[in-house]
Amino acid sequence: MNAASRTAALERATSESQITLSVNLDGTGASDIDTGVPFFDHMLTAFARHSLTDLTVRAKGDIHIDVHHTVEDTGILLGQALLEALGDKSGISRYGDALVPLDEALAQAVVDISGRPYLVHSGEPAGYEFHLIGGHFTGSMVRHFFEALTLNARLTVHLKLIEGRDPHHIAEAEFKAFARAFRQAKALDPLVTGVPSTKGAL
Repeated sequence: MNAASRTAALERATSESQITLSVNLDGTGASDIDTGVPFFDHMLTAFARHSLTDLTVRAKGDIHIDVHHTVEDTGILLGQALLEALGDKSGISRYGDALVPLDEALAQAVVDISGRPYLVHSGEPAGYEFHLIGGHFTGSMVRHFFEALTLNARLTVHLKLIEGRDPHHIAEAEFKAFARAFRQAKALDPLVTGVPSTKGAL
């Protein structure tokens, strides 16, 4: 972690995927992403842009079997990178919330950079988890990605779909809502001295 710019660069290699990833929390939202899963690339690009986090991802996984391992392992590594880049969390706002529409879809995300991993995810319509988006990315991967990220970044996240019909719009609204909430939470607040917790640590 670079304290001046809050950056991290990590690698993860298993028999199912090989991933290199870098983040800059104080970036402009620039991204360079290739996971071999086009819709997932689209979602990660949206996360970078709307959270103002520079993000580079290179992933090679067993997508000829399923996209599951690549999506999960990228979520794990991204969570670990965010945790490292946040450092001791001194001076951050800590909390963020966002309501994001995408046509008929509306998603809400609330983020606490708490040090306590917890995900509450609700509102997706029945059967959404089985729907193929772009012919390869199942709706179930949305929750699976956020489970992996939340656990490894040690975030508390409440993510709720309020309205939505189109599967693409549902996923994208959720990713963008999380991005906007995380943008607020990771922001440095000039009024905050030290770590924003009565415990003195997050």
